[in-house]
Amino acid sequence: MAPVLALSFASGCCVLMVTARVAWTANYRYIALVWNLLLAWIPLVLALLAEEKFQAGAGRDWRFGGLAAVWLLFFPNAPYIFTDLIHLNGYFAAHFWVDLTLILCCALTGFVSGFVSLFLMQGMVRKTFGSPASWLFIAGVAVLSSFGVCLGRFMRFNSWDVLFKPMTLCHHLGGWIADPFAQKFSLAFAAIFAAFTFIAYLMLYALTHLQHSQPSVAAAAVAPLGRPFDVLPS
Repeated sequence: MAPVLALSFASGCCVLMVTARVAWTANYRYIALVWNLLLAWIPLVLALLAEEKFQAGAGRDWRFGGLAAVWLLFFPNAPYIFTDLIHLNGYFAAHFWVDLTLILCCALTGFVSGFVSLFLMQGMVRKTFGSPASWLFIAGVAVLSSFGVCLGRFMRFNSWDVLFKPMTLCHHLGGWIADPFAQKFSLAFAAIFAAFTFIAYLMLYALTHLQHSQPSVAAAAVAPLGRPFDVLPS
């Protein structure tokens, strides 16, 4: 699958850049980017497994439902890497622009990996419930994942804390639901990040579905390359 190969190449480049950054400065702080990038790959792997079950006719099977639920649980790890920008030391830091570029490369790779998985899941929802429901699904995932990013960045929870710290997680979520305006910053961040996720996905979706009634010379030249998601279900 072309997107997976491209993402594998991009991820390899990101790992090499992080390794070079660590070797250059002897500062191991940014090694966490490699871990976060690995977590961002999990939703794509789960989506591919879910699609395999779906294609095999197990769209309503408990195994497919389990994969979809775990996918939703891990999906916030894909956009989460953008919040690693918080680690930048400031405008006049010695390696500011190097670190900014490094984080953005990892964040973009993780983001696209998550979006490919979201594209796959949307395709399955569309085939089962129709196109309008699939876009409601995208909006719902954007909202839920933004709260997941909040839980990860500001409350320091991980995806697996659903299993290992369920009571603590429920306590924080209960307090948030009971009085959402008590933490206005978190609420505002979640709303803006949800809009960012939805708009970014919408633009990527539009770019991969460009149609030309009269192909130009440039379009004809790149036609053999195909669209990035031609191999994915529409």
